[in-house]
Amino acid sequence: MLSLETTRMSLTRKSTLNIAVEILVNFILPYLIYVKTESSLGQAHALMAASLPPILWSVVQFAWKRRIDAVSILVIAGIVLSLLAFLGGGSVRFLQLRENLVTGLIGLVFLGSAAIGRPLIYQLALASKLRESKTEAERFEGLREHPSFRRGMNIMTLAWGFGLVAQTVVASVMVFRMSIRNYLIVSPILGYGTMGVLALWTFLYVRRMKKRGEAARAAATTL
Repeated sequence: MLSLETTRMSLTRKSTLNIAVEILVNFILPYLIYVKTESSLGQAHALMAASLPPILWSVVQFAWKRRIDAVSILVIAGIVLSLLAFLGGGSVRFLQLRENLVTGLIGLVFLGSAAIGRPLIYQLALASKLRESKTEAERFEGLREHPSFRRGMNIMTLAWGFGLVAQTVVASVMVFRMSIRNYLIVSPILGYGTMGVLALWTFLYVRRMKKRGEAARAAATTL
């Protein structure tokens, strides 16, 4: 009992620390860097400097995990696209706009993968299963034979694709409607909010798929 409580407290502390780091890297540091450097560097260069903490943190996380799979490739693509978004220069508004397009491009990748019958959600889930165990991954791969499973993977991939594209559209409107300082505060909230809603919907949808699968197997057994 004591061991279980200790483990639970350890996981809670770890989760709290992770949330604190995410807030620091994605909210506090970008805002402070922009505010402190705007007068000396100008808006465009201050915005570039403010974007460094999230990008560097993504690089650190990737280097720490040291894995090359579908998840890692997606992270690398996000890092590279974020860096490329700032290389062309231009006004501060268009810098913000190009950075938002990174999310939109990833959303289009989700949609494209569903269109060609290779849903990205399946690839990401398989990469996660491979990290757990090879046996679990093989069992998961075997589910591809079921039409309902393939349909579910496609639906989830489409949901994430349209969700990320919608986030890009909203964020792009915000670029031209909000001050830069306010945008630096609101934009991460929009991003995390979108990811949170999509993650919650995915969790509920997967649970529903499992219940349907169990009911179908039970019905088949009784026949």
